[in-house]
Amino acid sequence: MNNPHQNARMTPLGRAEMVRRIVEEGRPVAEVAAGFGVSERTARKWLARYRKEGPAGLENRSSRPRTIANRTADPWIDLVERLRREYRLTAEEIATKLKLARSTVAAWLKRRGLGRLKSLEEPAPVRRYQRQRPGELLHLDIKKLARFERVGHRITGNRLGASEGVGYDFFHVAIDDATRLAYVEVLPDERRSSTTGFLVRALRWFRTRGIRVERVMTDNGSGYVARLFRKTLRRLSIRHIRTRPYTPKTNGKAERFIQTLLREWAYAIPFRSSDTRAADLQRWLAWYNRERPHASLGRRSPLQALTGTT
Repeated sequence: MNNPHQNARMTPLGRAEMVRRIVEEGRPVAEVAAGFGVSERTARKWLARYRKEGPAGLENRSSRPRTIANRTADPWIDLVERLRREYRLTAEEIATKLKLARSTVAAWLKRRGLGRLKSLEEPAPVRRYQRQRPGELLHLDIKKLARFERVGHRITGNRLGASEGVGYDFFHVAIDDATRLAYVEVLPDERRSSTTGFLVRALRWFRTRGIRVERVMTDNGSGYVARLFRKTLRRLSIRHIRTRPYTPKTNGKAERFIQTLLREWAYAIPFRSSDTRAADLQRWLAWYNRERPHASLGRRSPLQALTGTT
């Protein structure tokens, strides 16, 4: 019985022997094919290759087709890209202009990373800045973390038995732009009374360390745009700077501090509960301000940057 998979396993030597028996010994093609476990059609295929190309025709070759039907020529593809880049034409407009299938144009645009018009725009350069004097700019932000009554899945990796319905802690953050000195409180919400109260206490904390705040930067959260918050800043003659909507990188130093807070403390220590976590905050914050080095500060800690020591 013919084995349909035998041909895939035949080596060039096996094919050569099969062809030799047909050509040199003059044996019938069907008989030789049956002996090698292949179809007569397969045997005739290899015989035809041998007669056309000699022994080289019996070697293995790639199954990739030499030509692809309806494949778009490279000059056309380059023209599609040019129309997209220079004239901002849609796939449909390009297809109509060049009399090509819209699906073909869309596929090539996607393959070259031009599927969306925004991909044609040069990315805006990252503008990093740092104030020179402590107090020139104070960044404020809030991070909401779920409360819990047992060690969470971020530590154990097990979501079973997770604490549910216990609410959230709101970590209110203030960080000085020039020194990275940080002040943090855990509050029950992010309403105007909480944000304004935190602002006043943070300003007092920085003032006791010789830092008089001139500007405050926040996002557009409801607590920060509230009249009470803005009125307090005006009374203290502090300028309020608000970030552009949907651009958190504008307040990047607060964002990076929050990531450090989460990575090196909140998610790094197996706290028994959120209350235990809140009680440990000041310990970690003292270490951060006094000892943690920052590359942007020449490997100094925030307190060393403030006092000018090394």
